[in-house]
Amino acid sequence: MKTTATPPSSARRRDAAATRTHILDAARASFARDGFSGARVERIAANAGTNVQMLYRYFGNKNGLYRAVLEDTYTHIRTLEQGLDLTAAPPLEGLRRLVEFTFDYMNDTPEFVAIIRNENMSGATFARDMPEIRTRAQPLMDMIEALLERGVAAGIFTIRPPAMDLYLTILALCITHVAQRETLSVLFAQDLGDAAWLTGRRAQVADVVCTWLTAPRNSSSLP
Repeated sequence: MKTTATPPSSARRRDAAATRTHILDAARASFARDGFSGARVERIAANAGTNVQMLYRYFGNKNGLYRAVLEDTYTHIRTLEQGLDLTAAPPLEGLRRLVEFTFDYMNDTPEFVAIIRNENMSGATFARDMPEIRTRAQPLMDMIEALLERGVAAGIFTIRPPAMDLYLTILALCITHVAQRETLSVLFAQDLGDAAWLTGRRAQVADVVCTWLTAPRNSSSLP
C-alpha cells in the first residue's frame, strides 16, 4: 500500500506547537508554585524538555512567557464556561450548572487558583495591561445577564442582582476552601480536600446560591 509522506513543513509546525505547549505547561506549574519572581526560566525549559534559547524564541523573555501563561489560564476557564450553554438551560438548572462547574474547576485546577492568587498579590501588575482578559470575560457576563432575565421573567428568581455580583458570590463560595485549604484544615481540624467533605460542600454551595435567587421576597426586592 502506498503511503503519503507528511510534508516536512507540517511536521515542523506540529513539533513547534508541541514544544510551545510543553513550555507553557512547565511555566504554569512553576509560576503557580514559585510566583513570577521565584520562577526560573532555566528550570522551566528543563522541565519542558527544551532549552532557554527555544523558550525565548517562542515567548521573547520571562515577562512574555508569564503573560502567555496568564492569558492561557484565563482563556481555558472562559472557553469551558462557554460550553455550559446557559442560554438553553432552564434558569434554575443553568444557575446550578454554573455553580457546580465553578466549584469543580477551582477544586480540580489548583494551578489556576495559585496563579490568580499570585497575580493579585503583585497588584495585578500584568493583568492591568492585558485588555484581552476583560474581553474574554464579557461573554460569561452576557450569559449570566440573560439567565437572570429569563429567571425573573419566569417568576423563578425573586431577586435580580448584577451579573458581576452573582458571579463574585459564586466564586467566593467556590474558591475559599481551595485558596486557604491548608490553614483552614488546621484551624478546623478537618481535611478540606477530603472527597466526602467536598461532595457535601458542593451541594451546599449550589443550594445557597439557588436559595438566594429564589427565596420569597416582597415586590420591592426586584429592581
